[in-house]
Amino acid sequence: MNLELVPDFLRHVVPAQIGILVPDLAKGIKQWSAILGREDWRVYTYGPDVVPELTYRGKPGTFSMRLALIGADPQVELIEALEGPSLYHEWIEEHGYGQHHIGFWVDSYDDVIAQCAESGVGVTQTGRGYGLNGDGGFAYLDTLESLGVILEAIEVPAVRRPSEPIPE
Repeated sequence: MNLELVPDFLRHVVPAQIGILVPDLAKGIKQWSAILGREDWRVYTYGPDVVPELTYRGKPGTFSMRLALIGADPQVELIEALEGPSLYHEWIEEHGYGQHHIGFWVDSYDDVIAQCAESGVGVTQTGRGYGLNGDGGFAYLDTLESLGVILEAIEVPAVRRPSEPIPE
């Protein structure tokens, strides 16, 4: 890879999350609990009613998904795509289920969006405002061709919503 093509803000990214698309969140949680040897998942359903600012391919988004989070360094995120269109639906159609992205924590969602615009890195899908205080955001960067993987910038909200029950 030619590092001259990598924008400065992507040069020192530390992987913090592995995003995996699953057809059924309950089954995915059972499978990954057996692999990881733990069951302390946090589950959330995100869509327009919980994430007030959604975009998909530069237009307002209406997608929704259920996700489950566990661990750290890296965190594992399982995602069940619900309503589309979304980047998840695109990926499933083209590649099937499995690893989708590598996420990294950022201090400022706004800074990442500005840096993407300045450096010419496209942003394919975003969500903002999913924390209890209206903070928190995520942005999927259009890095599949340039880096061979989709990167997700994640601004973790100060206070998360309470976890939903783990699906049976």
